[in-house]
Amino acid sequence: MAGPLDGVRILDLTSNFMGPYASLLLADLGADVAKVESPEGDTTRGVGPRRNPGMAAIFLHLNRNKRSLVLDLKQPEGRDALVRMMRTADVLLHSLRPAAMERLGLSYADAREINPRLVYCGCFGFGQNGPYAAKPAYDDLIQAAVGMPVVQSRGQGEPAYVATAIADRTVGMAVSSAVTAALYYRERTGHGQEVQVPMFETFAHFAMGDHLYGHTFVPPIGEWGYARMMNADRRPYRTLDGYLGVNIYTDRHWQRFFAAVGRADLAQDARFADIHGRTENIGELYAFLAEVFATRSTDDWLKLLTEADIPAIRMNTPETLLSDPHMSDIGFFAEQDHPTEGRLRTIGLPQRWSESAPELRHPAPRLGEHTAELLREFGFGEDEIGALLAAGAAGTGVRDDA
Repeated sequence: MAGPLDGVRILDLTSNFMGPYASLLLADLGADVAKVESPEGDTTRGVGPRRNPGMAAIFLHLNRNKRSLVLDLKQPEGRDALVRMMRTADVLLHSLRPAAMERLGLSYADAREINPRLVYCGCFGFGQNGPYAAKPAYDDLIQAAVGMPVVQSRGQGEPAYVATAIADRTVGMAVSSAVTAALYYRERTGHGQEVQVPMFETFAHFAMGDHLYGHTFVPPIGEWGYARMMNADRRPYRTLDGYLGVNIYTDRHWQRFFAAVGRADLAQDARFADIHGRTENIGELYAFLAEVFATRSTDDWLKLLTEADIPAIRMNTPETLLSDPHMSDIGFFAEQDHPTEGRLRTIGLPQRWSESAPELRHPAPRLGEHTAELLREFGFGEDEIGALLAAGAAGTGVRDDA
């Protein structure tokens, strides 16, 4: 099937991680995403292992189900071509700071004159009503600004970044959600609008829901940081032969667990009898768990915990996840032949839809692979396309020096 966003035309001016992840989610749901790239191409075309220039691993995973169009927006002809495409597009998505869009003559005020039904979504570093408005932003900077490295280090030792682009991808999900909500609003009212999704505020919203904690109250009635998550012993438990993820959470979980390990008395201990007591004494409780789990094999624990209906799972590595029985059975990591990159492993679509199931329509595009095709679809004649290519305002193919 085509997917629930079939027929939605998106002009995607974003690059790097956050914006392309947002447009990936929209493309996977069926939207027709025209990835508008500069002549140099998206920065992630060079990130990670590659077989050919401009087609590195990170780019391949961020840009499937999209088509690539090269326009040089610094040239009047390139900018004018984009404006013409905006007249029939549903969404314009960009990750440039608003001042840069204004210099290009592509501010929301300009866009509204071109197409009042357009959903115009900007995703950038900081809200435009604060003193950081003009600052650049990347995942590392936003993690630092929100305090994630301190949280990640449990407030002890050297601060450390989360080892994934968590701010980019979290905010990217918020961007895709905002775009779909704006499209729904347009369906009801007929009106397009501007949507701004700043990284700093969006990621702070994500992180502080857990870690504002005692500072929720004025004045504070405790420290910041969700105590259970901040504890240094909150980690996979070492067994005799591996590691195990376990989440013993409810009162019934704990009662069954204490009984299963021969310590039913602890279920009546005031320190551990309810969630408040366990939270207050989480360090002592986690130390007890670490000692207990080290006494048996992973398989033994999985059998015991499953029989007691206590949530547990074997810890994977990124490599063993590929052969995880559940993932293998549902075909989550499939293989696909790319026209130029050969055999590739793809990451599946996690949702299931009863009536409008999306699908993997095509792999990540080569730089400018669809320039002429997209321009034709937006109403450009062959002579016009030829003139844009001759002037260097549009382009096709990977540069010789890539």
